[in-house]
Amino acid sequence: MALALVAATSCASSTHDYADMVFRGGPVYTVDSTLPRASAVGVTGTRIVFVGDDSGVARLIGPKTRVIELKGRMLLPAFHDSHLHPVTAGIRMNECALDDLTTPAQVADSIAKCAKASPSGAWFRGHGWQLPVFPHANPSRALLDSLIPGRPAYVRAADGHSAWVNSRALELAHVTAQTKDPRDGRIERDPAGNPSGTLREGAADLISSILPKTTPEQRVEGLTRAVAYANSLGIIGLQEASADSDILVAYQTLDQRHALNARVIASIYVDPAAGVSQLPQMIRLRDQFAGNRFRATGAKIFADGVVEARTSALLEPYLDTHDRGPANLTPAGFDSLAIALDKAGFQIHVHAIGDRAVRMALDAIEAAQRANGAHDARDHIAHLEMIDTLDLPRFKALGVYANFQALWAFRDSYIRDLTEPVLGPERSSRLYPLGGVAAAGGTIVGGSDWGVSSLNPLEAIEVGATRCDPAATVACVSWLPKERVSLDEMIAAYTIVGARLAFEEKISGSITVGKAADLIVLDRDLFAIPPAQISEAHVLLTLFDGRDVYHDASVH
Repeated sequence: MALALVAATSCASSTHDYADMVFRGGPVYTVDSTLPRASAVGVTGTRIVFVGDDSGVARLIGPKTRVIELKGRMLLPAFHDSHLHPVTAGIRMNECALDDLTTPAQVADSIAKCAKASPSGAWFRGHGWQLPVFPHANPSRALLDSLIPGRPAYVRAADGHSAWVNSRALELAHVTAQTKDPRDGRIERDPAGNPSGTLREGAADLISSILPKTTPEQRVEGLTRAVAYANSLGIIGLQEASADSDILVAYQTLDQRHALNARVIASIYVDPAAGVSQLPQMIRLRDQFAGNRFRATGAKIFADGVVEARTSALLEPYLDTHDRGPANLTPAGFDSLAIALDKAGFQIHVHAIGDRAVRMALDAIEAAQRANGAHDARDHIAHLEMIDTLDLPRFKALGVYANFQALWAFRDSYIRDLTEPVLGPERSSRLYPLGGVAAAGGTIVGGSDWGVSSLNPLEAIEVGATRCDPAATVACVSWLPKERVSLDEMIAAYTIVGARLAFEEKISGSITVGKAADLIVLDRDLFAIPPAQISEAHVLLTLFDGRDVYHDASVH
């Protein structure tokens, strides 16, 4: 159903300024504790000027006021996504996508069709194959050879931590049975010791380093697509999770064109092997890329990999390999790096999946606070698949934000087929502990990790509150129900807490008089429907600084 937009008259006194826009007649969830709920909001220019009831807003309606009759639809603060990869994901929107395929035959059929449609002789690029689709998450080069003969192929996995390549790609990169595993990765091998076609973590760089580079304009075009897509899902705040100078240039270019329809914090990639030696270059990048809606003030550290590939760092060994998995830094190296980054004023942003990696990250941030003094750093650790029980209270104690990708917190094939068998029942009973962090007083913030997984915040919000597959067509029994959090907490994670993580809580994140008019209209009230239907809601309108950056075709 379309939103009703009407020009209305009012008997309000001429001494009052009229609003440019008024929302009325529906549930308004403000995420502001001083007035959590309302039914009407007024906007003038870029700012919210009224929050209250329908009778109170009437005086702000003039002949030119745009009045949006909510009619039961919900008004929320616009969303903030605190961990994603917009530039690379936007570029990949033009590549062969395999994300939703569930069998090897489906993947093969899709690749064959994509290869036929793309230029012969050029590199074949694809992304999104799901690890559980293939035995041991290890697709073979022989299959890719049969689909793309004589032409190099590079297909990134959905999680971004593995790549699938064919024989021609291995040949061009001179990767053979004699090639040693890189320090930060693993070449999967067949029984004879030859590369099997799957590369883990840094081993994928053996191929990606020889791929044709994207052009600056291709990166800008990808970012433009990504931001428009984010706006369509109600997102106006972005935390770029890993940026090099090329990615930073794309943001700067769009910002300088006054076409960046989001507020962006970029986390500059930190090479674990380079340590503190890279700090001067990072400071130069931070100073160079300070724009209107964009700043590069974060520092991204990859502490480990992923459980499925046995590259995440665990406190106790994997059941099948009997080792604890690699960490990308030594404890001492991590501590010294965090101390230097914190002293230089960077916001530390850590990828940590395994419980040992999480502990190392917390230890490093604690070391930085001891060395430099505690201050309002707002450091955050992303993913957090495993957190040891002893470390749960440390998030509150250290002021570290728990940056969960809540969409991953249900028992899918990754958990069932690849994670539980190598962790065992006890550790598997504590995965993605949103409830545990919240109960210990920690602060939960929401991120998607797009393009690893869906960008839609409503899907993650539903899973955080239900611990069920948002695509389930039958009633679900919650997976690890003690780790659920409330709908209020999940909405806050994607609004006011996301704004706070970006040091923007004074201008965004809640529907509060004086703040920016960063607002979304949903087609239904999330609190009036079964939680399993939250992901079915749709964004009808997104305002960023009071300006439409997305509206549904039904809005007129």
